[in-house]
Amino acid sequence: MAEHLLKVEHLEKSYGDKQVLRDISFEVDEGNVVVLLGPSGSGKSTLIRCLNGLEDYQAGSIVFNGETIQPSEKVWRELRQQIGMVFQSYDLFPNLTVMENILLGPMKVQRRNKAEATEQALSLLKEVGMEQYADAYPRQLSGGQKQRVAIVRALELNPKLMLFDEVTASLDPEMVRGVLEIILRLAKDKMTMVVVTHEMNFARQIADKILFLEDGKILEQTAGEQFFIKPQTNRAQTFLESMDF
Repeated sequence: MAEHLLKVEHLEKSYGDKQVLRDISFEVDEGNVVVLLGPSGSGKSTLIRCLNGLEDYQAGSIVFNGETIQPSEKVWRELRQQIGMVFQSYDLFPNLTVMENILLGPMKVQRRNKAEATEQALSLLKEVGMEQYADAYPRQLSGGQKQRVAIVRALELNPKLMLFDEVTASLDPEMVRGVLEIILRLAKDKMTMVVVTHEMNFARQIADKILFLEDGKILEQTAGEQFFIKPQTNRAQTFLESMDF
């Protein structure tokens, strides 16, 4: 097993003349949770999308499970079976039931046995309190319920790494807690994760390491609890003081 499940080295990303990621380097150890914090526009979502091949990068490297990724659509398509991602928007197919949405990947991509995949899907749905909605359509679900289904869909592929990009940003406040509790449970079960969030109390609960970004740069990398007790930079201190937690 590789020392680090994920290693990012000197990553650079630009949109035309606008540079949005600058010399990004960090590691994620297996079983750990790395949380990306920073003001809006700091590059957090762009960075996490680079880790799943949804954004190209112009320089640097990403090493996953000991292998340096050679970016191509084919390579990323295969890696997405091991690197799951959940977005702000749920991206469920409206014409498919909850179960059909969940089984699409394992059946079409992984060519798994339908009975085995269905059994796992039902077990995961039960874990998130959604087993009774297996035959429902996305339009019949609340935002929080859709996000739970999206998480189950990603977990169904048995990924080695999970990426969460502001998964509660579009939810009503009363729905946020249920989704965060699922991710917290994954952290306690030692699922390796990279998480973008503005929920500071949640970040403090789950983070083994905090990356604080601004203007596309990592201003500091700090152990989770230490970041909230004594951040290394004045900018991070100002950021924390501005957050209501």
